[in-house]
Amino acid sequence: MDNGDLEGGGGDLAFHGKGGRKYSPVGAHDRAVLEMSSMDPGSSSDSKSCVRKNNAGTLGNLDSDGREGSNPENGGANGPYQEHKLELFGFDSLVSILGLKSMTGEQAPALSSPRDGEDVSITSGQPKPSAVKMGTMMGVFVPCLQSILGIIYYIRFSWIVGMGGIGDALLLVSLCGLCTFLTGISLSAIATNGAMKGGGPYYLIGRALGPEVGVSIGLCFFLGNAVAGALYVLGAVETFLKALPSAGIFTETTTKVNGTVSEPIQSISTHDLQIYGIVVTIILCFIVFGGVKMINRVAPAFLIPVLFSIFCIFIGIFLAKKDDPAPGVTGLSLESFKDNWSSDYKNTNSAGIPDAEGNVHWNFHALVGLFFPAVTGIMAGSNRSASLKDTQRSIPIGTLAATLTTTGLYLVSVLFFGAVATRDKLLTDRLLTATIAWPFPAIIHIGIILSTLGAALQSLTGAPRLLAAISNDDILPVLNYFKVAEGSEPYMATLFTAFICMGCVIIGNLDLITPTVTMFFLLCYSGVNLSCFLLDLLDAPSWRPRWKFHHWSFSLLGASLCIVIMFLISWSFTVVSLALVSLIYYYVSIKGKAGDWGDGFKSAYFQLALRSLRSLGANQVHPKNWYPIPLIFCRPWGKLPENVPCHPKLADFANCMKKKGRGMSIFINILDGDYHERAEDAKAACKQLDTYINYKNCEGVAEIVVAPNMSEGFRGVVQTMGLGNLKPNIVVMRYPEIWRRENLKEIPGRFVGIINDCIVANKAVVIVKGLDEWPNEYQRQYGTIDLYWIVRDGGLMLLLSQLLLTKESFESCKIQVFCIAEEDTDAEGLKADVKKFLYDLRMQAEVFVIAIKSWDVQPENGSQPDESKEAFTAAQQRVADYLAEIKETAKKEGTPLMADGKPVIVNEQQVEKFLYTTLKLNSTILRYSRMAAVVLVSLPPPPVSHPAYCYMEYMDLLVDNLPRLLMVRGYRRDVVTLFT
Repeated sequence: MDNGDLEGGGGDLAFHGKGGRKYSPVGAHDRAVLEMSSMDPGSSSDSKSCVRKNNAGTLGNLDSDGREGSNPENGGANGPYQEHKLELFGFDSLVSILGLKSMTGEQAPALSSPRDGEDVSITSGQPKPSAVKMGTMMGVFVPCLQSILGIIYYIRFSWIVGMGGIGDALLLVSLCGLCTFLTGISLSAIATNGAMKGGGPYYLIGRALGPEVGVSIGLCFFLGNAVAGALYVLGAVETFLKALPSAGIFTETTTKVNGTVSEPIQSISTHDLQIYGIVVTIILCFIVFGGVKMINRVAPAFLIPVLFSIFCIFIGIFLAKKDDPAPGVTGLSLESFKDNWSSDYKNTNSAGIPDAEGNVHWNFHALVGLFFPAVTGIMAGSNRSASLKDTQRSIPIGTLAATLTTTGLYLVSVLFFGAVATRDKLLTDRLLTATIAWPFPAIIHIGIILSTLGAALQSLTGAPRLLAAISNDDILPVLNYFKVAEGSEPYMATLFTAFICMGCVIIGNLDLITPTVTMFFLLCYSGVNLSCFLLDLLDAPSWRPRWKFHHWSFSLLGASLCIVIMFLISWSFTVVSLALVSLIYYYVSIKGKAGDWGDGFKSAYFQLALRSLRSLGANQVHPKNWYPIPLIFCRPWGKLPENVPCHPKLADFANCMKKKGRGMSIFINILDGDYHERAEDAKAACKQLDTYINYKNCEGVAEIVVAPNMSEGFRGVVQTMGLGNLKPNIVVMRYPEIWRRENLKEIPGRFVGIINDCIVANKAVVIVKGLDEWPNEYQRQYGTIDLYWIVRDGGLMLLLSQLLLTKESFESCKIQVFCIAEEDTDAEGLKADVKKFLYDLRMQAEVFVIAIKSWDVQPENGSQPDESKEAFTAAQQRVADYLAEIKETAKKEGTPLMADGKPVIVNEQQVEKFLYTTLKLNSTILRYSRMAAVVLVSLPPPPVSHPAYCYMEYMDLLVDNLPRLLMVRGYRRDVVTLFT
């Protein structure tokens, strides 16, 4: 069914038809709905006709206000169908989703800020009178043209042709024009890839390369525009005072020496430049304060005389004759064209006059620095993107049209200037354009003044909007003073820009600042090109620009040209500019607020991660490339205080398992219950756990799983968590020391189940006992790290001890390796083998071999401490009571011996052997490692068909009286290697 056939919609909306009529939504009891429900689903044509008829019929039920009457059958005003939702889909209508409620005069939620984590609700309310919006011509083309056509064309372009020759001048214009044209293509592609807010190039760069890069380049571009405004103002004032010397308030007389002849001449006073410059800046600021409407009225007044003056220059070129209007002018001459084709680089004085003893040497590099400001200004239209009617149409067309127009003008001017005068005339007459202009030179002076004033106006218009856009993104709190509401004029930013401009005008001599301004423009252009290059290369699904004429190679070439031109102009100023950008970047990264704008770097990281994951494959990682990826099991065995997502020392221990902080930890918690009911609780818990991880400066991610119980949840996690070879390989959890004290009888089954799940899933296990006493990064430990190596674990225990030594808290400790062997083992041979093995592993440790009798059931007299004997006797009694209890239960119920919901086989003699073996190991550890900083011991696996309660008794006997212990079980592979 076509959308146009329906006259109703979801929500409380009433759609307006032609003639001002209003159509109410279709209710569930409307005749159209009732008739459609009785139709044959296959008759689509009948459906359309019926809907049309019933839409016409429902008009009769409208009251005098155009609303449907409150008939109870139709739901009424207060009936059950007051809110018409698309209940089948669970969302509001498309009108609500797309924010089109303003069509009906109702409030609709607008899109929120791009900042991650903010929940801003913005409503459009009643339609407000929108600010004046500009089109392509006045919004982009005219500002760009005014900014590009400046004083350099009038007073330096003919000199450039004379110094470099027509050939080098064409190459120069082509190089600079190609740079700006490629930047314009990149700008067009990014600007047409979605709605664009205020900020122009800053907005584009920030959303493509991240807020840090965007703010650093954006602030430099703002400074460049502000200082460029001062340059244009000074150029206009200087031209005015040269054309009308009597207007000067102060006079300065200097002596010009030409060979042996000296003559006094009047020069422009610095005080005159300052006074007139401040006055002009204030006048331009008043125009800018008038808003977009005032700027639109004034801009043509500046541009039209400039275009007319250029027209007069070309008329004068065609009318020029031999030595007319001045000596050295040849008219359009093929001979002059040939003479001026080649370059003639020579030394000049500070005024640009050829002088063999001059201190200024010119070459092609120097001409690039001189001419490039004549092609800047292509961002003038995008700087006012917030004031454009349609940014996706205006920015590409206006920017590229202005770039091609001015580049074409420059190329044609090179040919005409090279053919109209001799080389000496080109090099000595700085105002050759005024000399040959028709009908009189004053037109050129007016053109120069108005062109520079127009460029200054565009700078003072674009710079404040750029600063306001940076402030509105709330990245740097120090810029909050320049925030403005959407559609408002940035008055504070304009005042600040004017203050900078007037400060530069007061300085007067900007020879040292001018190259830096050019560098800022080039940095901005390279940022735009790099943004488009990155987005084109990544080609994310969201990258769908309307401007189709772009390619990543064009953007890369444009960025490369920008960097090359920067170094051609001045490598020292390039270094200074890059240093300034780096400082701002560092300041933003330290002081700025975090923001996620979906920039290209995040997309690059994502694609790089995917490619790396595919390249790793599914094969096992070589031991040289093995990294611990711990799965930190955060669920406590008891209760934690409110708002504490896991044990505070878990993150400290997770950091100890990484070398220099490199690696990833996965913090997992399991919520009991139904997923549909506890999904929101899981999200809140995940956010809380993630906050805790960030607070502890631990590189890791938080995951919350909802499952019917902890055992099922962990079993699912250990099977599915991770991707490919980036699955967690070590499970870390706290030893349940409280299980007997608080009589938590369900803990033994869960604890043993987790260990068995890890063994089946081929995961290593590290169980931490004494986590409360684990040191943080500031608590330095002394003594030894003792390893009780009982079984082959692939070297995991050795590797963990080495990782502990890389931490400041354990770097003062030494490693001791205790090899536990049976009594008939060759102790010396085993010790020598272990030493050789550790040497090949590049590990320094002292080795001890200890033999114990694991098969002795009864402790020998005097061989055990009194507390160990008491613990052993108590454990024997508890195990005997437990076994008697389950035997009695099985006898009463007539079932096999059951424990933890499954049948078990109990060999009481074997149980006592296990108890005594753990007792002997505990006594050995207490004898040799009572003062150790931390003890690592091999974790015995749960015996098959033994009750979990018995295993917990073994473990309790093993860890008794040991303040800080790590029980480690490796998995079926090596994590260390002997070879390089």
